Amino acid sequence: MKSIFVRIVAVIALFQLSASAQTAVQLATFDVDATPPLGSGMAYDVVKRVDELTLRCRGIVLLGGDKPIVLCAVDWIGIANEGHDAFRSALAEAAGTTPDHVAVHALHQHDAPGCDFTAEKIIQELNVQGYSRFDGKHHREVIQKAADAVRSALGQARPVTHYSCGEAAVREVASQRRIKGLDGRIRATRTSSTKDPAIRAEPEGLIDPMISVLSFWNNDVPLAVLSAYACHPQSYYRTGIPSPDFPGIARFIRGQDVNSALHVHFNGAGGNVTAGKYNDGTRSNRMLLATRLSEGMREAYEKSEKRPLTPQEIGWNSVPVRLPLSPHLNEAELVTKLKETPAKGYISFADQLAWVRRNQSGRSLDVTCLRIGSARMLHLPGELFVEYQLAAKAMRPDLHVFMAAYGDYGPGYIGTAAAYPEGGYETGVTSSNVSPDSEEVLLAAMRQLLEAPKVK
Repeated sequence: MKSIFVRIVAVIALFQLSASAQTAVQLATFDVDATPPLGSGMAYDVVKRVDELTLRCRGIVLLGGDKPIVLCAVDWIGIANEGHDAFRSALAEAAGTTPDHVAVHALHQHDAPGCDFTAEKIIQELNVQGYSRFDGKHHREVIQKAADAVRSALGQARPVTHYSCGEAAVREVASQRRIKGLDGRIRATRTSSTKDPAIRAEPEGLIDPMISVLSFWNNDVPLAVLSAYACHPQSYYRTGIPSPDFPGIARFIRGQDVNSALHVHFNGAGGNVTAGKYNDGTRSNRMLLATRLSEGMREAYEKSEKRPLTPQEIGWNSVPVRLPLSPHLNEAELVTKLKETPAKGYISFADQLAWVRRNQSGRSLDVTCLRIGSARMLHLPGELFVEYQLAAKAMRPDLHVFMAAYGDYGPGYIGTAAAYPEGGYETGVTSSNVSPDSEEVLLAAMRQLLEAPKVK
């Protein structure tokens, strides 16, 4: 009888141990090459040669919540519409989760590809020429490689015992892009590389100077470091050489400093923020900006406070949104223009037509939020203005709130409601595919995800 009792106790103990292992927090990391091959189309030019640093598609799979959570950042200019759907669906299937638990973001480098399978289908349907950048062969290969890497990584997932979060100021990198005149309208645009010394001399303007860092630890070993900073990532481009630019170099520097962890960087709400005040396009400025950004990453990481992490402190919420279509977009007119006008720029008639059809199909976009203890990481679409990021932080000053933008790139630039009548490139007919009413839609979604009251 005693022997039977001992066996029963042992079985119960094993069952409890197994259940505990299943509910413990674990982390898997993945990292694949996303560099396009020679001769293939990027956002603006074809690939002439490949440089020392490759483009990366990397991220994490977090296990221990209600479902696996996948966060992915890609060194591409944008991932839009059905291209974004395909990315999320493939990673979700590989991780054993659902697409609404997957966030895929581009970092928005310009010497890099853009992905939009909806636009690709339109180009094929209309048989128009000059849009080789929509050829999705390489994009699909990267998606497949990333999904395969996720499957492989799950078998090597490691326990997570702690998390840490922190922030620090990044000095002399970001500056406000839109410069207003006395009448309140935009009189100048401070581009990523600003040649005019008078424009560079303008005040830094509205930015979010802080870089946020969220790290996952196995006791004293860092496993992954997520960072986010709001600024256009260009130092110079149009070289024909794929480049992760200064954020990719900063990420590489930090990877060498803390090489037990995968460093995954996201672009925050930097649609109206560039390095133009501190960059005239001189080639040496790329390393200067990278060093300044990496120093901010280092300081935020070192200031972070480690805290125990349990499954109960992990959460994920998703809010579907429909962003109102810009009133200047008309499907019939876009079809005519696409047939008659040579391809030019990144947000082209093909991009706009893809968004119109996406919008008309009734498809919504997911705005999501990761909860890790006292940290909240928001995931939003489009090229958001920095005001959205600052608003999110103001909603919950009691939490460590940070943001990744450039999710589904279909909307293009998303300005504030006040920005559209001010004029300027970012809210013009060539750049923004949504109406000013998008602001309240997104603010309402952020309030819901952050459980923040509406300020009257």
